[in-house]
Order: sequence, then structure tokens, then C-alpha cells
Amino acid sequence: MTTSDNNTPDKPKGYYEQARTEMLGFVPVGVKRTLELGCSSGLFSAALRASRGCECWGVELNANAAATARGQLDKVIEGDIVEVVPQLPDEYFDCIVCNDVLEHLIDPCGLLRDLKAKLAPGGVVVASIPNVRFCKNLFRLVFRGTWDYSDYGILDRTHLRFFTYKSLIRMWRELGYELIAIEGLEPVRSCRTMLFSVVNILLLGFFKDTRYVHFACVARPKEQV
Repeated sequence: MTTSDNNTPDKPKGYYEQARTEMLGFVPVGVKRTLELGCSSGLFSAALRASRGCECWGVELNANAAATARGQLDKVIEGDIVEVVPQLPDEYFDCIVCNDVLEHLIDPCGLLRDLKAKLAPGGVVVASIPNVRFCKNLFRLVFRGTWDYSDYGILDRTHLRFFTYKSLIRMWRELGYELIAIEGLEPVRSCRTMLFSVVNILLLGFFKDTRYVHFACVARPKEQV
């Protein structure tokens, strides 16, 4: 996890120990050098390094998590993402991973613009981003009138930005990226989601994106004409 300031608020046990293995398949085959922003204790990039044999870098603000990650990755830089990215080598990384990072930043769009210079030709950004339009959020907001923050999840109290399926598509386009893939993760099934499914059918798919907790995105900078 990372933020756009020098604060690392206390987090529940296990917060920095999420491997996010469901995102491994979104990293293109054949990558040689990767960078994970907000790498936590390094479990995701360590799995990527073990399975792909690639050189893996990480950036992490939390000192304890960064120290753990150093034992697993090729290079870990402790510090704020916004301050560290300008110091990274240009045109070096085949893939830059942002798993649950962009929502913690004051200016995620500025970061994504800066990342273009750090990507090798043909390189991509892989991101996991919470879906604020998730059906349980909608249910609580519409039927209970609540918007309560928590220690983790979509309404993590350290989240500064919120995204939906449509806003993500627009964001990548406006930033000059080609969105190669966007896929919903962690579809939830319950009585409430069944209700949304019925309403979704009646409204010709208007609520289809509300089933997912996260969206996985793969994007690459558009070639300059």
C-alpha cells in the first residue's frame, strides 16, 4: 500500500500480506523487467519472479513491509510513489503493476502520465482497482443511506479516489493509453446480488458491472503519430 503523503496509517494484521495471485495472469508473457508500485511485503512480485524468471523491482512506503520485500525482490525502494517514480530509469520496465494503489493517491492521473516514460517500448501498466459501484455499496447507499469507511476494502478509509467501470475506460483514454483489457474480479453471489441481477436483466445490462469488487486493467501508451 502507498499514499501520496508521508503517512503510513496503522492497518489490520495481514494488510501487507496479500499475494493478489489472481492478477498474475494479466502480466504479459515474456516480460523481463517489472516494477510493482505499492509492493507491500513483496508476495505478488515474488510469485511473478518465481514463475517468470524476470527481474522484479518494488516501491513501498511502509518501512516494515519494504524490509520484508527486500528479501524477495531484486530491488526495493522505500518511499512515496510520487517522489520515487521520477528517479526510476526511463524506458526500462516491460510491465508496471499497480495493485490497489491508484485509489490511494491524490493525483493518480499524474502518476499514470509519469509512468509512460518508465515503460520500455511495448510495455504495459497492469492495475487492480476497486469498483465503487459494487452492488453491496449501492445497496447500502440507496437503501440504507450509508457510506461508512472501514479499515480495508472498497471504502478503505485511506482511499482518496473512487472508480467505476465507465470512469476507468474514460480515464485511460484521456491519458493517452490504449486499454487492452478490463475485466471484473471477485463476482459476488447472494440474495442481494440476485436482486440486482434481475433488475439488471430488466434494464438491459445497466447494472452488470455492479457484481465485481475490483476491475483488472491492462493498458499501454498509444503510439504518438
